[in-house]
Amino acid sequence: MVPFIALTGGFVVLELAGAAGLLVPPVAPYAAAGLAQLMIAMFPANVLAARRGLTLAGKPVTALPIRTALQVLFVGAAIAAAV
Repeated sequence: MVPFIALTGGFVVLELAGAAGLLVPPVAPYAAAGLAQLMIAMFPANVLAARRGLTLAGKPVTALPIRTALQVLFVGAAIAAAV
């Protein structure tokens, strides 16, 4: 089994690579598409965190309706940047 820290570290690397890719015009559409896919892949974990009432630094995570609206906004922005 893969350790949890390796998985989260991998996501951080992918997010940073996608952000850097957005700054390079020839690869920006691919980076934006990759970031959109990454956000979609991570969304089930966000739903799970909201439903279980997890906390971050002692504060509750964002409520599911707000989290879902933000996710739709961010994925839409990434897709718009990819087109």
